[in-house]
Amino acid sequence: MQVQFEQLTTFLAVLEEGTFDAAARRLQVTPSAVSQRIKALEVGTGRVLLLRSKPVRPTESGEVLARLARQTALLTEEAVAELGGPADPEHGQSAEIPIVINADSLATWALPPLARLADRHGLRFDIHREDEQHSVELLRAGSVMAAVTAIADPVQGCSVRRLGRLRYLLVASPDFAERWLPGGLTVDNLARAPLLAFDHKDDLQLRYLRRRTRRRLRPPQHYVPSSAEFARAVTLSMGWGLLPEPDVRPLLADGSVIQPEPKAYLDVALYWQRWRLPSPALDLVSEAIVEAASVALR
Repeated sequence: MQVQFEQLTTFLAVLEEGTFDAAARRLQVTPSAVSQRIKALEVGTGRVLLLRSKPVRPTESGEVLARLARQTALLTEEAVAELGGPADPEHGQSAEIPIVINADSLATWALPPLARLADRHGLRFDIHREDEQHSVELLRAGSVMAAVTAIADPVQGCSVRRLGRLRYLLVASPDFAERWLPGGLTVDNLARAPLLAFDHKDDLQLRYLRRRTRRRLRPPQHYVPSSAEFARAVTLSMGWGLLPEPDVRPLLADGSVIQPEPKAYLDVALYWQRWRLPSPALDLVSEAIVEAASVALR
């Protein structure tokens, strides 16, 4: 099987732009040329690589080629930069690093090291936000090069480093605790007290309930898909929630929230998964993330 560089570049452009026409505009060729390159790539690999939806999506085989295309693009950009040319021949900029980070890490500790890299080394980031239990799906699909994740088992072609534990404290507003949690976190109280979740993928609160009660309780839930608004919803008595320890400290200090029980918490182990690829840019990102996590996490 032979795969041409031009075909990979076109394949990646189609995935990132979402349509053949948009990819053609980006590559400054005709849509017919894009279609012919993709057809030749599929014939050469003997696989259907794209689902012709809007936007187009990779098949399972296409995910393998997407990963190869992004790896090839990164290595090419870095090689051109090392030879003295612009790192990105198309934009005249440094390599873009797509990574996925869970919302709470992004809101607490993971953004400052990336900002420093952007400032000092000119790296560009395409940051995806995804629940830590699901972030490796983007790695498997070839959409990102690295992930902050709760999954310890390495995705094929990736290496794993443990970052530490992010502690979540169970908190509620004083009024909410008085109304819904009299006597503390009893099974009866937890079965009826409304709770908050980030989105429908977020099962953190339900995992705490199972660990605490050994039962599958299903109390009322509100979904608030923003880290800042999630914390505000707790202070507004919409429900109890598990908040990252760094976010909770000022709220506890000013009395906006309380801990119904001092030892009500849940630790989430986080890992850094990245492509096993000899890339200076990806090495810089990995070391910055690991260093920041060593300070911020338990």
